[in-house]
Amino acid sequence: MLTHQVYFWLKDPQNEEEKAQLKKGLERLLTIETIYSGHIGIPAATVARDVVDHSYAFAYHTTFESLQDHEVYQSHPVHLEFIENCQHLWEKVQVYDFSQLD
Repeated sequence: MLTHQVYFWLKDPQNEEEKAQLKKGLERLLTIETIYSGHIGIPAATVARDVVDHSYAFAYHTTFESLQDHEVYQSHPVHLEFIENCQHLWEKVQVYDFSQLD
């Protein structure tokens, strides 16, 4: 299994229309057939601690059964369309990919 986590910081985090546009784009990404599971979220209302980052606007979490499935996802037309249509909304994107240990 491969996990793909993406965190988004918006240029205008108070703009509700832009937040809705990004959320809609992320929801569309979850329709890509090689995704095993996926979730979209916002920072949880957990206690502030030095090791917890609440500064992002959206988190996007997907898992894939294989590296090949992830590669198909990366070049999928829906993923490329998402980048083209939504990249103007974010100030920063951070990706964390990891393979699960047995």
